[in-house]
Amino acid sequence: MTATTPPPGYAFDNDNSHAAEQHRCLAAAYDGFTVRRLSRLPLGPGSRCLEVGAGGGSVARRLAARVAPAGSVLATDIKPGHVPPSPGLRVTVHDITADPLPENAFDVVHARLVLLHLPEREAVLHRLVRALRPGGWLQLDDFDETTYGPLIPVGGCTDAAAYRAYLDAKVRLLESAGVDLTWGRRAATVMHEAGLTGIDAEPDVQQWRAGSPGTALQVHNTRHLRDRFLAAGLTEGQLDAARRVMTHPDFLATSCLMYSVQGRKPE
Repeated sequence: MTATTPPPGYAFDNDNSHAAEQHRCLAAAYDGFTVRRLSRLPLGPGSRCLEVGAGGGSVARRLAARVAPAGSVLATDIKPGHVPPSPGLRVTVHDITADPLPENAFDVVHARLVLLHLPEREAVLHRLVRALRPGGWLQLDDFDETTYGPLIPVGGCTDAAAYRAYLDAKVRLLESAGVDLTWGRRAATVMHEAGLTGIDAEPDVQQWRAGSPGTALQVHNTRHLRDRFLAAGLTEGQLDAARRVMTHPDFLATSCLMYSVQGRKPE
């Protein structure tokens, strides 16, 4: 089977037949960290929140439950069809790079794995700051895609070359789609330069084993992004080998770093 040429730009299209599983894997792998970080912020009944690039809506629904009944959450996405309805949650089609946002309107603005994909990421960050009310908080959760740990050869899982080929190809395909691979570790500096105070950046690294949520996400990516992997130089045989490595009972590796960065708009 030959690959089609992948379109330029954002790699994870919500119209893709794999999108629902992508959202499920992301939620399983990262919602715990994201929600724990959000729990530090002064949110309660009556708060107004903005969830940018809502994906499958798992974080937006948790926020809506937290601010109910008097508060509200606006969940935006270019293609928000995967966000189910929920009390206190309003979903809208919105391009964060071009469409208007209300200013001085939200107590908390959150975006996960959005800005690293956008060439206009710094301009978008400034738009999110303007959308905060004075005293409001911005939380950005993003990867540093340069920090993946290697396979740790234990037991019968020793094909480090197959796993390394997968990681290297993933970096190439993300770069070709315009991803800033180091955005996760840069976000705190840019937020400080945008005038936010109380900057707090917490890194998270996961142990990946066969069947763990983060590993399941990587295996899913080999199918979701198949055409992009082939365009990045990986063969079907190498994709199969990467799947065998990551589903081997002895698979052991570490994730890249996820940075959760918070900052407060001055009163």
